[in-house]
Amino acid sequence: MADFTSENKRSKRREAFPPSRPASRWNSEPAFRAMLFLFVIVLLTYAIIPIANDLLGKSIKDNKLWYDTGQQVLRGEQIYPTRFHKFPFMYPPTAALLLAPVSLLGKTGLVVSLALLNIASWIACILLSVRLATGSWKRQHVLLYAIPSLLVSVYAWSNFHLGQPSLLLLALMLGAFVFLQRRRELTAGALFALAAAIKAFPVSAVVYLIYRRSWLAAASLILTLAFLLLILPAPFRGFDQARTDLQRWTDGMLLKYDDEGIAQRPGRSNSWKNQSIFGLANRLLRHIDADDQHKPHTPRYANLAGLSFTSANRIVTAIGIVLGLIYLAVMPARARRTAETDAIEFALLILLMLLFTPLAFGYLFACLLFPFTVVVRRLLERPNPRLLACVSVTVTLLALTVPLQKTAQTYGNTFFATLILFLGLAMELWQTKRRGGAPAREPVIARASDLGAENEASKKA
Repeated sequence: MADFTSENKRSKRREAFPPSRPASRWNSEPAFRAMLFLFVIVLLTYAIIPIANDLLGKSIKDNKLWYDTGQQVLRGEQIYPTRFHKFPFMYPPTAALLLAPVSLLGKTGLVVSLALLNIASWIACILLSVRLATGSWKRQHVLLYAIPSLLVSVYAWSNFHLGQPSLLLLALMLGAFVFLQRRRELTAGALFALAAAIKAFPVSAVVYLIYRRSWLAAASLILTLAFLLLILPAPFRGFDQARTDLQRWTDGMLLKYDDEGIAQRPGRSNSWKNQSIFGLANRLLRHIDADDQHKPHTPRYANLAGLSFTSANRIVTAIGIVLGLIYLAVMPARARRTAETDAIEFALLILLMLLFTPLAFGYLFACLLFPFTVVVRRLLERPNPRLLACVSVTVTLLALTVPLQKTAQTYGNTFFATLILFLGLAMELWQTKRRGGAPAREPVIARASDLGAENEASKKA
């Protein structure tokens, strides 16, 4: 019996670490343990630094705003000033409400809580990304866990350092994708809604859900979001105040885009820090300052043309239509979807969100973790020189931020890196679609009998 158990364990290890792959020398039990050890060190370092900054009286960045906003909610004060004043807090009213109980822990308690949340979110993002990329919960190649996190480690650090929720948003969206595959559309829609209630851009997933005829998920997203934005705050803020909060935030954030800039950060939205297509198009196609600063400074211009605000946005609209049509063209029909095609399709959706989110600062690109996971998996399983070239250019462009941060980002290195990754994965999906897709390791639309069999198997394991 003991011999059988030992042989079974060795068999599982061989399955987790197949020796036949070209990168097999990296794919061993010692390598996996070393990766885990290094990852724990990184997590602890990332979490400890903002906590230490708070204890030492140094700047805690956006965490200070999160604490102040939570306290304002507890005191029943206004979250968003009148239309003639800039919003200190730009996130939806639900995000402010969620910060209220955490602010009861004090500034240090809030910083610790958000650091722990980022740790949990990063781990969840890795596991969910691997699950979606491979179609399996089993342990995969070591590089599938290590490389994507390494490539986005700087952006992940920004989330810890600033107290931003990008990793949490990505974890919620990836969880929604998993539930979509398992036909739990109500839960999937609710997860998208929760992400959108924290930061608005995930709401664009509703367009995808409607196109894919995931009607329950789309309805769940809309109804859950309405509940989170208006009904949930009512017992704490009063219905009239909850409605006022939502109206002011909508007017000041969602509906504010003019020739001066976007939402509550007009100058910064057009500066080199914003890597969305809106910020890039405005500073490259219009004669505006690309280096907005609070203090007096000499304006810095990077425009390649002198177009009007309307003309620049017509170009943005045209690019949006072209990329949207490319996305629709490469998507397989519902009957031909597999776990393989789904992984690329979901990654492309994340990339489109990053490209067209009006305010896309560095920390948001931690969401590249999932597309990179899909790329690494495909290169390990089926090396493709075209995809390798695309990802090489992408990584090179992202790396330019280190030696040439302001110059590189002024001309959109992060935006173009994301765009190239989108085009590379779109070609991959097109090729996969044409050859009919590889057999899925797990059905895209799980049947009830499959779920029961899977649950029974997990119990036996």
